[in-house]
Amino acid sequence: MVSTDNLLIGFSEVLLAHLALTCAFLFATFSAIAWYIRDSYKVDRFNLKHVFITGCDSGFGNLLARQLDRKGFHVIAACLTEKGAEDLTSVASPRLRTLLLNVTDSASIKRAVEFVSAEVGDRGLWGLVNNAGRSVPIGPPEWMQLEDFKKVLDVNLTGVIDVTLHFLPLLKKSQGRVVNVASILGRLSLTGGGYCISKWGVEAFSDSFRRDMQHFGIRVSIIEPGFFKTAVTRLDLIEADLRRLWNRLPQDTRDSYGPSFFDEYVKAQSFSMGILCSPDISKVTWCMEHALTARFPRTRYGAGWDAKLLWIPLSYLPSFVSDFVVNALLPSPKA
Repeated sequence: MVSTDNLLIGFSEVLLAHLALTCAFLFATFSAIAWYIRDSYKVDRFNLKHVFITGCDSGFGNLLARQLDRKGFHVIAACLTEKGAEDLTSVASPRLRTLLLNVTDSASIKRAVEFVSAEVGDRGLWGLVNNAGRSVPIGPPEWMQLEDFKKVLDVNLTGVIDVTLHFLPLLKKSQGRVVNVASILGRLSLTGGGYCISKWGVEAFSDSFRRDMQHFGIRVSIIEPGFFKTAVTRLDLIEADLRRLWNRLPQDTRDSYGPSFFDEYVKAQSFSMGILCSPDISKVTWCMEHALTARFPRTRYGAGWDAKLLWIPLSYLPSFVSDFVVNALLPSPKA
């Protein structure tokens, strides 16, 4: 027979276990509610704040410019082309201003700073969104030349740093926000070329810049989108550039990959750019808007179901696991 003392001990252990679980559940629930409430607090007086956005010809930058314009912000949208600037102006309020900017050209950046300085005056610049970017050339590193890496790095990384440093005095005046567009490819290198390298660099630059600038009241946020349908993920452009890289390879290098590798590689890109890409780019611009308007902006924003449920969790797993998944998505050479 079980003694009374043993029954009391067992009952006490069960009671304590249930009490611990209940406390943990209540703590988690309270923390989630508190986080949600804190996350919902907004800054005020949008109509007095200026935001400068790069890469507004299309995609995320274009939508964000129109989105913030409707909110009452004074948006200064930087476009690479005259057509991009004209198209954006035609669908925005008279309050929105556009200018031409090449983020790889320091002289162009300096002209942009002069333009923005005249617009913001003594108030300073509230928000800088480094959105301009390019994806190609991408592909196996062996297919690349140094110039292919530079084409992407100059826009996606060096351009981000150059623009940020030039606009920093205006941001200090308002104790404003910097929003840098990285990628889930800044966590996982799914392809070769300069794109993943540049986005890893944006992550590193943003982290160090955030820690230094917090002393001056400047908040820095990183946007980590998954796959979305934009000009950067246009399959026709990616396939055309891959063919350019493949065709210039020496014959013995092409032979080492096998006769069917190129077609299989293009099919893999078609899968990721076609099936995984979401057309709803507002998921990304919502994150950007929150980083600019929240009283307590987040450090990182994962955008898209694939980023939150697949790529970001995968980035925390051991390398052999992520290697297995990536290798399953890409073809292997069959010489």
